[in-house]
Amino acid sequence: MRHAVILAHPNAHSFTSHMAQAYTHAAHAKHDTVFVRDLYRMGFDPCLKEGEVPSPSGFAPAEDARAEREMVSDADVFAFFYPLWFNAQPAILKGYIDRVFGMGFGYGMGEGGNEPLLRGRRMISFTSSGAPQRWLKETGGWDAMRKLFDEHVASVCGMTVVDHIHFDSIVPGITDEAVEDCAEQVREAVRTRF
Repeated sequence: MRHAVILAHPNAHSFTSHMAQAYTHAAHAKHDTVFVRDLYRMGFDPCLKEGEVPSPSGFAPAEDARAEREMVSDADVFAFFYPLWFNAQPAILKGYIDRVFGMGFGYGMGEGGNEPLLRGRRMISFTSSGAPQRWLKETGGWDAMRKLFDEHVASVCGMTVVDHIHFDSIVPGITDEAVEDCAEQVREAVRTRF
């Protein structure tokens, strides 16, 4: 099985980065292939270019987006790791979705509209926030984020959402033991879902 681990956090030593490493190690332990796409360390440009927007005159992904599509094209699983900021994914991840999962990769034009191009692929998300998940649910942020990111992206592209594991109340000074408990949940997800 091939996993594309898509990490969106500016701090290479963050909780989010640690969770992505736990996932990567667990997948390697199963002898699966993993390619990590650390968007900040890659310097990924999230800004959609004019020529990348489908129009009557056509469109084409820019060279960096085309290369990224090639890099993740044979992934069986897309694993997203990101913090919630304003109850949504970081802008760099939204831009990655726009530029990489757009027309010609995630979906194409069919007779009745968009045609999903990633059928049979799976998607899993791992998020964190300083706010308790209870508060996210009470304020509507949880449902909105799940609908706009997990469900919508998966539906447009034809992927199956395997799970969305959220770690809440993640604050500076979290103990090493608490981080390790969370990492074990990530490893368990890899062992049992793939």
